[in-house]
Formats: sequence, C-alpha cells, structure tokens
Amino acid sequence: MTQQLAIGPHTVRPPVVLAPMAGITNAPFRTLCREFSGGRGLFVSEMITTRALVERDAKTMRLIRFDASEKPRSIQLYGVDPATVGKAVRMIADEDLADHIDLNFGCPVPKVTRKGGGSALPYKRPLLRAILREAVTGAGGLPVTMKMRKGIDDDHLTYLDAGRIAVEEGVTAIALHGRTAAQHYGGTADWEAIARLKEAVPEIPVLGNGDIWSADDAVRMMRETGCDGVVVGRGCLGRPWLFADLVNACSGSDERARPTLREVAAVMLRHARLLGEWLEDEERGVIDFRKHVAWYTKGFSVGSEMRRKLAVASGLAELEDLLGELELDQPWPAGADGPRGRTSGRNRVVLPDGWLDDPNDCAGVTADAELDTSGG
Repeated sequence: MTQQLAIGPHTVRPPVVLAPMAGITNAPFRTLCREFSGGRGLFVSEMITTRALVERDAKTMRLIRFDASEKPRSIQLYGVDPATVGKAVRMIADEDLADHIDLNFGCPVPKVTRKGGGSALPYKRPLLRAILREAVTGAGGLPVTMKMRKGIDDDHLTYLDAGRIAVEEGVTAIALHGRTAAQHYGGTADWEAIARLKEAVPEIPVLGNGDIWSADDAVRMMRETGCDGVVVGRGCLGRPWLFADLVNACSGSDERARPTLREVAAVMLRHARLLGEWLEDEERGVIDFRKHVAWYTKGFSVGSEMRRKLAVASGLAELEDLLGELELDQPWPAGADGPRGRTSGRNRVVLPDGWLDDPNDCAGVTADAELDTSGG
C-alpha cells in the first residue's frame, strides 16, 4: 500500500485527504482533524467560488484564511468560466493565498447542474479542457488537482475522458468519487471505476472517494483499486478523530479511536469554541456548531429531547451545561462507524435544455452556475 502521496512539491504522508464540504471544512474543523492526525495528511478548505474570490467577497475572504500551522494550505475552487477561473488562480498564486489548488467538478445538486456546473460540466469536454488549461497556466508553480464523479448517469460517463484531458493539461492529481451525479450520495460507490481510472492515467496520482466510513475501508480501497490515496468526506462528520485512525492504519497499526461520550463531549465543546473564535462571535459559533450535534452523538444514548436542546443551544456555557447532563461514561457505541451525512438515493439530474445533445456545444453554461454549495 502506498504510504505517501506527491501533490506537486508537497509530500502527503499518509496519503489521506479531507474532502472539501461546504459549511463543514472551515478552519476550526480542519484544526481538529489535523490535531488528531498529528499534522499528517492534507486538509482542504471549503469549496470557494471563483467569481466570489475574484470579487473579494468578504465571506469568501474569511473562508480562505488559514491557520499558521496549516501546511500546505489547500483551497478548492469551483468555477464554470475559464477566464474567471484563471483570474482566481492567478490571484491565489500572486498573493500567496494557498500552496495547492483543487478544482471541483463533482457537485451533484440541482441548483448547480441545472446551470451546467458541477458534475454536469465534464460532459462538455472542450469547456473542461479550457478551464483546466487556464487554471494550470495561472497557477504558475502551484500544483492543480481536480475532483470529479463518474459522470452524469450510467449512460453518460465522463470520468475516463476527463482523466485524459486532465493529464494532457498538466493537472497534478485526480480524485474520483465513485458515483454518478444521478446517484447523489445514495447506493454504493463504484470502486471498480477508481481502479479503471488509475489504469487509464498512470502518469499522475489517482485518489479514491466514496464509502470510506472507517480507516479499514481506506486501506481496503487502496488495496483493491490500486489508487494512490483516499479522500474522506462524510465519514469524518462528527468524528474528526477518524484521521488518527487513518494514520494508524496506513502505518500498519490496529489501534483505533473509540472515545467515550465524555471524550466526545470535550471535542464538541472545543469545536464550538473554535468556531466562535474564528467567527469572532461566541453565539454565532455555537449556532454554526448546531448542525454537528447529531453526527457527534450518533449511536450514543442521548434521547431525542436532549438532542433537541443541544441543537438549539446559543452559548458555550449553555452547551457545556447540557453536555454535563449526559451519561458521559458511555463507551463508543457499536455501529457508530457506519454511514453518516446525506444518503439520498438515485435522482434524475437536472440539466440545461439540450445539454446532452452535443458534448462539444458549451453555449449553455452561464456565470450564475457559480453558487455556494457542497462539493460532491
């Protein structure tokens, strides 16, 4: 099994990457994951829209702030217009805003695909090529990687063509989520597709993504597919210590984190505190933390009324008091390592009219396809 991953000049050891997730992988959550991993791995920012970055939107500029301990600094960009993507990448390079740029072509949500963005975009091969060319050219010496899905649906698979285009345009590495846009986050990820992509683009590293719920899943994916590393998304929701498990698994250790509820509660409180410091507002930090409550408490005997109270807490003192009321000596529950986050099943992909008529006709993509949404 591969023990390290080269992303341009950066060595990622072990070869594990935190997937960008909107509203989740901000600086506080990255801090927790990085602390549990001992600083090992690669931790990518939330998805940043290129138009918002170029326009220096205040929220966006806060999202791209990195802690001094984050090395390398990794930003994921989402864009549909080659010129705007090029401007954003040059801005990052010229102003030393990051050390690595990842491009998102995996988002499956309808409000993005109906405009021709996200996982719909690779179907338009010339547009994909133009965006990659602008990004790689604008990045100078910064490595550019990309994340994508298998395609729009089983009848419109694009990942092998997209992989070859990426190699030809100088992309440093590719991450493949083994699902189509139509699957969203339902069903089972197709790890065989990851293996096929690795065979098709032996020139650059291929990372696998999808259904990694435990460190053992990550090891199995690399063994079965031959991929060079893994990208972990939903599996670490409410479980930043998964990165400690990944480090151990990649070094051959069987040790796994099995925190008690007392230990989980301490992480929850720290997470909320870090969010408040990052947002410079304790109440906003706790409010932002609320969405994590169900993930952190998954499997524990907490009770629906207490979960509700935790999910409406508005201050650190209130959150700490509520956590103190729990039966904190509960051991890590059996089955808590399983699926978490969105599990929506197969869906029809919403596309612009006539999108599938001609893969070479790129007229249907508009700038308003750039929306703040999750990664894919």
